[in-house]
Amino acid sequence: MSTSVATETRTGRSLVTGIEFDMLAAFCADEYGLERCVADRIIDQALALVFVMGSTGQGDTLAPSQQVDPGWHTLILHTGWYADWCEKSFGYFLHHQPNSKVRTRGLMTTVADRIRSAGFEVDDRLWGTAAECNAPTCCGDGPCC
Repeated sequence: MSTSVATETRTGRSLVTGIEFDMLAAFCADEYGLERCVADRIIDQALALVFVMGSTGQGDTLAPSQQVDPGWHTLILHTGWYADWCEKSFGYFLHHQPNSKVRTRGLMTTVADRIRSAGFEVDDRLWGTAAECNAPTCCGDGPCC
């Protein structure tokens, strides 16, 4: 007889205080014209992504999906908060180095799998398709801009 132990997953939201999450989600909703419930999901996934990127040192091999990209932009637009959070979370400032050319369906699957492997809940609806640039989140870093 084998015994299985349930492994609880965590959320990106759990990486910040409730006040910080509300600040980020409200900004994301307002800045990108999103319903607040959608912005909540996006910020949750952006926090998990950036945490995995920073804690594994693999920030240059991962990228957000089109849907999650506004979340990362929201984080970095709060530069003082973001710098402090990076330092506290993984010991260094994780720079945003956009590269839309690497956003493929395969990469989005890999990114979602890495986030899941790190113990985070993954909102597959935000990672399920290859990303394409979309204004205003396009950084001018790829052929689509």
